[in-house]
Amino acid sequence: MEFQSVFPIWEQLNATQQQQILDGLHTRSVKKGTRIHNGSIDCSGLLVIRSGQLRAYILSETGREITIYRLFDRDICLLSASCIIRSIQFEVVIEAEKDTELWVVPAKLYKTIMEESAPAANYTNELMASRFSEVMWLIEQILWKSLDKRIADFLLQEVIIEGKHELKLTHEAIANHLGTHREVITRMLRYFQSEGMVKLSRGMVAVADEEKLQALRDA
Repeated sequence: MEFQSVFPIWEQLNATQQQQILDGLHTRSVKKGTRIHNGSIDCSGLLVIRSGQLRAYILSETGREITIYRLFDRDICLLSASCIIRSIQFEVVIEAEKDTELWVVPAKLYKTIMEESAPAANYTNELMASRFSEVMWLIEQILWKSLDKRIADFLLQEVIIEGKHELKLTHEAIANHLGTHREVITRMLRYFQSEGMVKLSRGMVAVADEEKLQALRDA
């Protein structure tokens, strides 16, 4: 897979801009659990995921986490280059959920391209709007959806992402994704187990009845 084939506006850049990107582009391999970006103190650059999986989350003053979105193959992470956008700083942490291969476009280079190219500027705005929509969706979930429904939805999404029903997930990991306490997740999962929706074992949550989870989520 080449960078040109995954960067959406490649054909809309002129030859000089394309060459500038190719000259400045570098690759990076990160292991699962690596923190790639650490809030506004970093400006890592534009990240393009060649393969793997990233998680973007915010961290409270008390150390609680909540996932705001996740990134997969061919996805592009703009918040890791938030310094290119005036007056906007994002205290977002980006971490590898799986071993990941990245292309990195340096922030200064992308800023130059964005200032010269209307398609690049428009794409950047669209990408920001898309991420903002995801954050607004998350806020709606937190405000209006009960935790049992959010857990059910999370488990169903994990089944889709992993392509299997046996999920390597700790209760702590689920709590971090959903912005709550591990003890709360444990109580809820035990209830799910008593209802036959999941089966629990150490470091594992197996979805036993997908239809029941879907019914709970959609109720």
